[in-house]
Amino acid sequence: MNSPVPEIRLLGLSKQFQEGARQHDVLRDITMDFQRGETVALRGRSGSGKSTLLNLISGIDIPDAGEIEVGGQNITRMSEHDRTLFRRQHIGFVYQSFNLVPTLTVSDNVRLVLELNGFDNDRASERIRKLLGDVDLADRADSYPDVLSGGEQQRVALARAVAHEPSLLLADEPTGNLDQQTAQGVLKLLDELVLNSGGTMLIATHSTAIAERCDRVLELRDGKLSS
Repeated sequence: MNSPVPEIRLLGLSKQFQEGARQHDVLRDITMDFQRGETVALRGRSGSGKSTLLNLISGIDIPDAGEIEVGGQNITRMSEHDRTLFRRQHIGFVYQSFNLVPTLTVSDNVRLVLELNGFDNDRASERIRKLLGDVDLADRADSYPDVLSGGEQQRVALARAVAHEPSLLLADEPTGNLDQQTAQGVLKLLDELVLNSGGTMLIATHSTAIAERCDRVLELRDGKLSS
């Protein structure tokens, strides 16, 4: 029997940045697989390359060397346009700063992702109702982000990230701006939303509480990724 294709495969991945006259190797020759349905915490000090790695896996940025496969497709060989389409269809992203559109209501922030993925109005409305119910924000559908608490904004961001049922969810310090009690609620919700979809989740975090909930914890140090 053939082994299942990993959801993410990193092959000799390297990324460098120029800092004045100095070249900084953020990621150095990383090779690693992530399986479908796995939840993985990425630990490491600030500036160790956690966000850079997520940006590469999502196709927002491209490596200086090496290749990245997501769902069996080599995204490093795609054009920028094709990477954008692939990310839109297959990847959800949760940011520390929420990144909600301030001029759109809660409902329309989620609807935007669904429209980009070809959902018709009725199907999108049904999906929005379910998701806002799942994150306990059904009564805030017509509210704007600026009247929501930080925890409520992050719950909207989670609903938006999973709205199109992506196979891969990437989260960059998703509880970094939240108090401990609110963060615990968001963590529980994150678990449930990903578990229900059977998707893969990578979380860049400093939080021990998040790491303890994951199947695997990896550390980025000196450009290398290790368990």
